[in-house]
Amino acid sequence: MRTPPRALRTGLAAGAALVVVLWLVQAAPSFRLDALFATFAHLGGLIAAYGILVMLLLMARVPAIEHGVGADRLARWHALGGRYVLTLILSHAVLALCAYAAATGADLLTAALGLLGYPALAAATAGTAALAAVGISSARAVRRRLRHETWRALHLLTYLGAALAFGHQLAGPDLAGGPLAAWLWTMLHTTVGVLLIWYRVIVPVRQALRHRLRVTEVRTEGPGVVSVVMQGIALDALRAEPGQFFRWRFLDRRLWRTALPFSLSAPPRDDILRITVKVCGDHTRRVRRLRTGVRVLATGPFGAMTAHRRTRRKVLLLAGGVGITPMRALFETLPGGPGDLTLLYRAGSAAQLVLRDELEAIAEARGAALHYLLGPSDGPFDPLAPRALGNLVPDLPEHDVYLCGPPGMARAAITALKRAGIPASRIHAERFTF
Repeated sequence: MRTPPRALRTGLAAGAALVVVLWLVQAAPSFRLDALFATFAHLGGLIAAYGILVMLLLMARVPAIEHGVGADRLARWHALGGRYVLTLILSHAVLALCAYAAATGADLLTAALGLLGYPALAAATAGTAALAAVGISSARAVRRRLRHETWRALHLLTYLGAALAFGHQLAGPDLAGGPLAAWLWTMLHTTVGVLLIWYRVIVPVRQALRHRLRVTEVRTEGPGVVSVVMQGIALDALRAEPGQFFRWRFLDRRLWRTALPFSLSAPPRDDILRITVKVCGDHTRRVRRLRTGVRVLATGPFGAMTAHRRTRRKVLLLAGGVGITPMRALFETLPGGPGDLTLLYRAGSAAQLVLRDELEAIAEARGAALHYLLGPSDGPFDPLAPRALGNLVPDLPEHDVYLCGPPGMARAAITALKRAGIPASRIHAERFTF
C-alpha cells in the first residue's frame, strides 16, 4: 500500500477542518475583549495541537506513507510545518495571557505569574519551552554548529512537549466539557503514539533479531569512497527495492549511536545488501574503517524513488557524485529494452567516477546509453543546460527522469529539465543533506 502525496495532503487538511468545526461548535459568541482573546486562543491551541500530531506522524516512518510520498518530501513538510506549529503555539500562549489579563484587570507580568499557579498551565509552559528548544536547534544557522547526535537528542524533547501539551488540552475548556471530543482527541493521540512506537522501536528491533546483518566486506571504490557489503538471513522479507535507502546503525564502538541514511548501491540478492559511501565527515570516515563481522541494525526500507514512479517507457537516470548509488541499482533493474534507458553521470573528473566498471558492464549487457558529464561545476560549459541535455537525449521530453545528486546540482538539473519540456510530475528525485 502506498499513500500518494495528494491523498496525504487531503487527509491532513480534512483533519484540520474537523478541528476548526470542533472549535466552532463550542465557541460562545461574545464581543467582550477577554472572551475574544480566549476564543481565538482556543482555536490556535487546538490547531497547534493537531499540528504537533501531524509533525509526529510525518516522522513516524509508516511504510505506506514513506513509500508513497518519499522520505525527503516528508522531511521538508516536517521542517516547514514545524515553523507554523511553533508560531501557533506561541500565538496561543500570548492570546491566553491577554485573555486572563483582560478578565482580571492585571498587567501582563502579574497575569503570567498567576497563570503559572495552575498545574496544567505550568506543564503547558514547560512543553512550549521544550518545543521552542527543538525549533531553535533546527534553525539552519544553529544546526550547522551542532553535532548530529546533539541535534537528535534535542529533537527527543518533541515527545515531552507533545505529552505535556496533551495533558493541558484535556484540562482545557474545549475538551474537558465534552466527553466525546475528549475521547476522540485521546484516540487520535493514542494512534499516533502507537505508530511511533511500532515503526521506530518495535519494527527495527524485530528486523535486527530476524535478519542478523553483519559486515562481510569493506572495499575501496575510489578516492574517499568505499562499499560496505553486508549479509544476513531472509533479507527478501524486507522487500527492499532498487532506489530505496535504509538507516544503518553499525554496532561499532564509534558508530552505534548514529543511524546513517545510505541508499542501496546494488539490487538485494542472495541475502546480501551493499551500500557505497563517500567520506565527508567523522561518521563516514569511521564507516571506512569498519571491521568484518560487525553487527548492523538496518531500519527500512525507505524512499519512493523506485520503479513504481515510472510512467513512460523511456527513462533517463541522472546522477551527480555519490548520488550514483541508487541510480546504479535502478540502471540494472528497471525494465526496458535496448535504447530505453539512459544514464548521465556528472562528476568533476574521471578520477571521481564511482562503480565505473559495473556501470559500463550493465550498459553493454542491456543496450543502454551511458554518458559521463565531466568538468568543474563552475566551468564555462554546463553539461546540464537544456540544450546540452537535449543533444545527449534527443527525445528527452518523452522520458521519465530519476535524479540523485548534491543539492546544488539537483536544483540546477530540475530547472533545466523543466525548461527542456519535462513536467515536474515526471521528475523523480529524493534530496538529502546530512
